[in-house]
Amino acid sequence: MTTQQSEAVPEDGPSVDLGKPADEFEQRPHREVRLVMIGLVITMLLAMLDNLIVGTAMPTIVGELNGAEHMSWVVTAYTLATAASTPIWGKVGDLYGRKGSFLVSIAIFLLGSALSGMAQTMTQLIAFRAVQGLGAGGLMVGVMSIMGALVLPRDRGKYQGMFAAVMALATIGGPLIGGFITDHLNWRWTFYVNLPLGAIALIFIVVVLKLPKVRSNAKIDYLGAALLTIGIVSMVLITTWGGHEYAWSSKQILGLGALSVASIIGFCYVEQRVAEPILPLKLFRNRNFTMVSIIGFIVGFAMFGAVTFLPTYQQIVQGASATNSGLLLMPMMFGMLVISLVVGQAITKTGKYRIYPIIGTVVMGGGSLLLSTLSVDTTSFASSCYMVVLGAGMGFLMQVTMLVAQNSVEMKDMGVASSSATLFRTIGGSFGVALFGTLYINQVNKSVEKLPPEVLQHMQQGGGSAEGMSAMNPATLSKLPADVLSAYQHGISNGMHTVFLWGAVISLVAVAASLFLREVKLRGGADAAEAKAEAALEGAM
Repeated sequence: MTTQQSEAVPEDGPSVDLGKPADEFEQRPHREVRLVMIGLVITMLLAMLDNLIVGTAMPTIVGELNGAEHMSWVVTAYTLATAASTPIWGKVGDLYGRKGSFLVSIAIFLLGSALSGMAQTMTQLIAFRAVQGLGAGGLMVGVMSIMGALVLPRDRGKYQGMFAAVMALATIGGPLIGGFITDHLNWRWTFYVNLPLGAIALIFIVVVLKLPKVRSNAKIDYLGAALLTIGIVSMVLITTWGGHEYAWSSKQILGLGALSVASIIGFCYVEQRVAEPILPLKLFRNRNFTMVSIIGFIVGFAMFGAVTFLPTYQQIVQGASATNSGLLLMPMMFGMLVISLVVGQAITKTGKYRIYPIIGTVVMGGGSLLLSTLSVDTTSFASSCYMVVLGAGMGFLMQVTMLVAQNSVEMKDMGVASSSATLFRTIGGSFGVALFGTLYINQVNKSVEKLPPEVLQHMQQGGGSAEGMSAMNPATLSKLPADVLSAYQHGISNGMHTVFLWGAVISLVAVAASLFLREVKLRGGADAAEAKAEAALEGAM
């Protein structure tokens, strides 16, 4: 087997050998980095905001396009395309240049946004959302891999707080912006709003970012990419459809499970035999890379589960307004933002990071355990405090997992490391929402099974089934008899108890993984040679 070679051609900046470890690169001037970061932050905001804005406008969209029965596919098509393309974007950036691949991904995302805004039917909207998702797969990967190419790991803590702030801003502001646009403009502007932001990001990246343009004679691992795509799409469809569209024991779900397993086995076989694998399995020989992949999966599991179910509890049980649903998660985002800023500065100052994943996984598990105590009598202040604890745990983890993943690889694999960290978090979120959703629905269903049949007739849909109850809103609930409303609220509380109790149990896996992390010094400054030696030792273990 021959090894394909890559050559860096100095069209955008100085020539470098992309096979060298990151610590052998010269740090960029802070002014240049700050200017590039403006473009990266705007791009990350695009990636984070899109689904949150569109979700708020979805009832209006399906009403105008007459496609309520296909509503879920507007989200599913985007999610599938994003998940499937994420590892491919990472590898393409490593082989052919990160700047070029990043610009292409932004352009595809903006094209999909423009087409989605012009859609005249649900079929068109679903197809155009898939195009948008293909571009979105490269946005987050591009942001993280470019930052990895510009900033030495030791200094990345200075900037990670910016990305945590963007995440908090998007989570809180997305639904508010989506609601405002839908009420005062037109739902099509939920897609068109991406265009001016994307144009600004493109200008910053084109003008300011100077990276070597890579010329490579390596061939894309098309078979591996196809097998990985099939495996990822199958897993996402299982978690999306299981227990909703089809029963978990149905032939459709079992068939997708078999297809997923077969595809992943085939992918592992192919990756060991090609010159440039789309996801080099050798990376998992590095203990740190493997452990942070596990931690990232569980962080996605916990975060998306919380974001999905907490607003329902706050609206139905605590009577919060659905209009300001983004504000309901502010305590969690506040905890995440503050801790992420503090941890970033501490890592930059000391160069050490191992303690933070350990603390973070323990605190995240503690936050989940606190949230499992939610009941119909829990005050808004108490639930907000519990959310702060959960957010603080995530703040210890969100950026550190990406930092450790990037520090565990050479510069030539920076894109793969970034895409892998993003992919594991995304798949973890998909599994978390699906599995927690099943537990949640079962608990709600059990809470109403004891009600008399004539009382269940007051439910909005489904004759009192859990599916019908989950479709209810605060306005409908106000019309229910007191015993039905009480049963529903207790069902929601029981569902939250089960979801977050299991979340605390699953967090124990992340705690165990964090304990296996090694303190490999971050590359940068006078520690470069020692960090290189330690990284080589870690890779050999």
